[in-house]
Amino acid sequence: MPFHVLTGSFVHESNTFKKGETTLHDFRNEVLDLGQAAVDRFGDVNDELAGFLDAGREAGWRITHSVSAHATPSARVSREAFDHIAGIICDAARDHRATLDGVLLSLHGSMVPTFCEDGEGELLRRLRAVVGPDLPIAVTLDLHAMVTPAMVEHAQILVSYKTYPHIDMRETGRHAGKLLDAAMRGAIRPRTLRAHRPMLEEANAGRTDVPETAALYSSARAHEAEQGILAVSVNASFSEADITDMGPTVLVTHDADAAGRAREIAEALADRIWANRGHVANTFLTPAQAASEARDFDAAKGPLVIADYADNPGAGAYGDATALLEALLAVGATGGAFAPMIDPEAAAELHRHRVGDTVTLDLGGKCDPSFGGGPLRLTGEVVHLSDGTYTGDGPILGGITHSFGPTAVFRVKGIDILVVTLTEQMLDLQQVRTFGIEPARLRFLVVKSMQHFRAAFEPVAGRVIVCDGGALATPQAHLRPYTRVRRPVWPLDRTGFDLIR
Repeated sequence: MPFHVLTGSFVHESNTFKKGETTLHDFRNEVLDLGQAAVDRFGDVNDELAGFLDAGREAGWRITHSVSAHATPSARVSREAFDHIAGIICDAARDHRATLDGVLLSLHGSMVPTFCEDGEGELLRRLRAVVGPDLPIAVTLDLHAMVTPAMVEHAQILVSYKTYPHIDMRETGRHAGKLLDAAMRGAIRPRTLRAHRPMLEEANAGRTDVPETAALYSSARAHEAEQGILAVSVNASFSEADITDMGPTVLVTHDADAAGRAREIAEALADRIWANRGHVANTFLTPAQAASEARDFDAAKGPLVIADYADNPGAGAYGDATALLEALLAVGATGGAFAPMIDPEAAAELHRHRVGDTVTLDLGGKCDPSFGGGPLRLTGEVVHLSDGTYTGDGPILGGITHSFGPTAVFRVKGIDILVVTLTEQMLDLQQVRTFGIEPARLRFLVVKSMQHFRAAFEPVAGRVIVCDGGALATPQAHLRPYTRVRRPVWPLDRTGFDLIR
């Protein structure tokens, strides 16, 4: 008889400093697909589910897929949303418990519900109560996971991405699936151990285009070739959340007789993270500095791509900060684009007009003006209107269809501003090209993203710079009011680290 495996995906990265909640409606706006609908959408793209299916086909499993649920990083997940989606997964496990041989889940690792600090640990606790103590559970995680002791306690196998920008989702799913198959066959007896360091996050947030940080992942891959070492995961953490167990971790999933070597590997890699804690690769420009660069840039070899780092929706920022746009307009920078400005009210107003109309409105800065600036009163021309649907063709979103919701391109003093309704960071060239913005024709292009933009936009850029406009995801962590993380913690504290482990 083939092994019967339950699969599921429940992914959210929660910014605990952001106002409001991430609701069930937010998941439905992004991804909340049941069973075959999820398989049809994600079964042959760069997604963990595709990797699960790859492993299952190779091993001849019978797969029951419960749900794929993703929402753009935002505020804490509401109790209703968590209970509903976790309930789908746990109910499926309960319904099939008599025939299940294993469970394979795609999670993030930094989900914080409104009622607890550890969404993944809570889901795994509920699931373990259904399936019992011995059924193998394998989990994939984002590289920015905040891995808690509870997560390691309730899942035998954990495998994280090894790329940032993240381009190895399918590969990670396949890796976890193969380990699950070996566990179900009795070929391995896996366990995972955790090493942690008292930092908000790894110095470069896990960037695999920075040599010192990339070397951590190269070492992890090399260790996975050792006897009994099944997976080595370096998790950079997520500094925009505030929980007791936040911080970078190293996980080593190992066979039962390799626990000693696994501990050596985990602690050595964690020591390297700690030793490099002050080596930050990014140079963060002020809005005024970035605007001056944009105004004077020679785009003969491609546009200047400006990362509006602190307003990255992928880190739960609001995506409506105006400091950088205001600076660009103030210096007279022209021939550029700004993408996106997440402002449902402005998008709706622009959709009440036609292409070619001149409109005056208040744009951006409405969610929390104390982070990144308040609304700008602007007059411009509507040059494009759309329902916001696009299909990616790059390394991260290739073949995946998403929507910004009602979307407009608003041209103000030589800058095309992509005004959108739904929250998303910039990951793919089709997020601008679909709406008539062609990077090759620009002097500069602002993208609200920290790092993921590099996968698609860096190859077409003449140069890339990074701006800190003071929005919610600012690298100046001391501007956020941390209250839950254990102290001392780097970089909020610079002393008191007598015992690192």
